[in-house]
Amino acid sequence: MTASTTRPAADRQGTSPPPRERILAAARELFYRRGIHAVGVDAIAEAAGTNKMTLYRHFASKDVLVAACLSELTQEFDAAWDALAAAHAGDPEGQLLAWLRHVGDFKENEAERGCALANAAVELPDPDHPARRVIREYKTAVRERLIRLCCDAKLADPERLADEVFLLCEGARITAQSVGSEGLSSRLTGMLEALVADHARRGKQGELRGRTMRSRRYSSAPIVRR
Repeated sequence: MTASTTRPAADRQGTSPPPRERILAAARELFYRRGIHAVGVDAIAEAAGTNKMTLYRHFASKDVLVAACLSELTQEFDAAWDALAAAHAGDPEGQLLAWLRHVGDFKENEAERGCALANAAVELPDPDHPARRVIREYKTAVRERLIRLCCDAKLADPERLADEVFLLCEGARITAQSVGSEGLSSRLTGMLEALVADHARRGKQGELRGRTMRSRRYSSAPIVRR
């Protein structure tokens, strides 16, 4: 269940993956292409080259399977971010900008159905659905990670910046699906980079003002002679 999921039931050498992997691959593809409610377990089992009994042996219900698909997707997103973090170790602002460019490029190349997480959230209104918990926890973790990065980069008002970035990215997901993604990548990346630059500038100004005020307090302090 990704923006563009094409994972065959067998690898190029002809070796069939384990049933659980095949079921997840088939479910992610079908849920993304057709929608969660439009796909039944019979279709998933058939696409995975297995049967319902095997499917239910690995996943207690369709709801559990949907949650597992989304969980696997978020793990892939986390792995991509961790790779960017490793490539920009010790440079939180560089890591933030690299992630923003990655997000923009991802949206430009998204398939026609947009973001799988956003789609699932729309299809599953029950807040207690196991898949909704996966979405909620992942989105919360992304926001918290953004806040930490903005703090580490000494950007002004880090929590507000994280919210601005988060909301822009979420809005871009819907825009890509509703009116298309042509030109969206460059516009989104430009807006995000401008936001970071503005907060970086204000952060440096605030740091400079703080040093100036400390210097003035020190210079105006009375000299005590002994």
